[in-house]
Amino acid sequence: MATATTTTIEIEDMITVGTLAEKLMLPVSRVIGELMRNGVMATVNERIDFDTAQIIVGELGLDVELKRQEEAAPATTRVKRAISDKAVTRPPVVAVMGHVDHGKTSLLDAIRSAQVARGEAGGITQHISAYQITHEYNGVGRKITFLDTPGHEAFAAIREHGALLTDIAIIVVAADDGVKPQTIEAIRFARKAGVRIVVAMNKMDKEGANPSMVKGQLAEQDLLIEEYGGDIVVVEVSAKTGKGVPELLDMLLLVADVEELKAETDLPGTGLIIEAHVEQGRGPVAHALVESGTVKRGDFVVAGGSYAKIRNLESTSGEKLTAATPSTPVVITGFKTLPEFGDEFMVVSNEKQARAQSEAISVGKNSGGRLDMNSTELIRMINRNNKVEEFNIIIKADVQGSLTSVMDSLKALDTDEVAVRVVGSGIGTITENDAHMAHTSKAVIYGFNVTLPANIRQHAARDKVSIRMYKVIYELIDDVKLELTDRLAPEITETDMGRLVVRGIFNTTKTEVICGGEVTKGKLVAPAMARVMRGKGSEETKIADVEVTGLKRGPQEAKEVFEGEMCGMSIRTTSRVDLQDGDHIELFTRESVKRTL
Repeated sequence: MATATTTTIEIEDMITVGTLAEKLMLPVSRVIGELMRNGVMATVNERIDFDTAQIIVGELGLDVELKRQEEAAPATTRVKRAISDKAVTRPPVVAVMGHVDHGKTSLLDAIRSAQVARGEAGGITQHISAYQITHEYNGVGRKITFLDTPGHEAFAAIREHGALLTDIAIIVVAADDGVKPQTIEAIRFARKAGVRIVVAMNKMDKEGANPSMVKGQLAEQDLLIEEYGGDIVVVEVSAKTGKGVPELLDMLLLVADVEELKAETDLPGTGLIIEAHVEQGRGPVAHALVESGTVKRGDFVVAGGSYAKIRNLESTSGEKLTAATPSTPVVITGFKTLPEFGDEFMVVSNEKQARAQSEAISVGKNSGGRLDMNSTELIRMINRNNKVEEFNIIIKADVQGSLTSVMDSLKALDTDEVAVRVVGSGIGTITENDAHMAHTSKAVIYGFNVTLPANIRQHAARDKVSIRMYKVIYELIDDVKLELTDRLAPEITETDMGRLVVRGIFNTTKTEVICGGEVTKGKLVAPAMARVMRGKGSEETKIADVEVTGLKRGPQEAKEVFEGEMCGMSIRTTSRVDLQDGDHIELFTRESVKRTL
């Protein structure tokens, strides 16, 4: 008898449906059909991730094992551009990362003497902030660009993006608290992006500061500091007193000099969109970081599927600029539509070229984009016989980065039983259209750092649409978690009460039996639920589910009968029960217990 052999096929982390069909040597219609049977509407050019491809292969019943294709370099590491002899030294771009409450934003306050932390809701950084400072180093004023990345776990998507934009990552660790999960995550992001790491050991002014403990914990994460023979620099600082801050800035510029950071300035500007939102009176506003070349006011730029003639070019502090060179964070207005967080932008020669390029990118995104579905969601659809309770929501956020983080965090709440279904999302003020969509889809509107006009509030109240406004992301997520918890089916628990061994049957009808016997365990009460059991040990079987309606001790009615006593029992049944001597009737209580996610 021949044994089936399993074929191994290597595929990338993301693969189009057409390419997967080709590798499996199947008609593409069969793969698309299987996806459709599982609730996924896909075209030949749409991409699915490795885990989803694996599930589909399993559903097709093929003797195929999928293997991830090894990549030469991490996909998320940005390729450095080739530079010519004309390249000049540029400021380093520094991301400040670490665990929540370890003092990242306070450290940046000390660096630029601004009170940002007080303005953040809940004292937690909600967006990437980018700005430049000038520091005197060896008698020369040198610029450093800082990115303040959020620390709360919900902002992992933003924080990873922050690492990919930068040359140096400052990992902030509180001297009295040590290395925490988000510290480890920040280290991982920095390594993934291939950037130099400098550790700022903050809160050295606090009682309980323990530098030796922190250095030991860093070593456990393979961050070997200089005094232990490694190459990681640790600078002890206090954001509160300012001690150690000048030394930290000196160290950043020293590392930048060792790295020889250079860029060309006489080319059309290119860079990345690090934030985007809509402002009343200004329209789409993008925060961007220039990576190479020069960006000027009046230039035409393409960013993803959007383009602009730059109407205003400003620094992040609001200063008007005529031009911006590499490593400069800028604010750009003039976009036709809102660019997306993480889009690359480039300067082009005219509006015709800008429009053509943005349209081409839009078409590419629509035809070859990743399906908005991961393997967990697909598994849930495959098991759709187990009905999933969905909570419909509409999300409006102030900026694209916040929207991305909220969406990612909410997807993580989904289980096989309950799930968040985002029926609409967007940037900016809650509109009448949002309220109408919520009414028709029975959705709750969540506003994150946005405004709710009075007329929309009235419109929503009239249509009984729930609108919930939040300024702190984890409060919004907790609210959604409560809603999902309420939709979880309660857990039914049963508690045994007592057992009667039948010694006599006095009367039997189709719906009622009167019997008598001995209580051999616990106590009996009436009324109560019960089951009739027959046999012993492994041969014990359930005869029927019944209801105990009354108890008698002799001729007297009894509410309770205890172990060792004899009693009579009346039971109600839904169909005739052939009760026999020696059967035992087990009484129990049943209650529903609320479950949590």
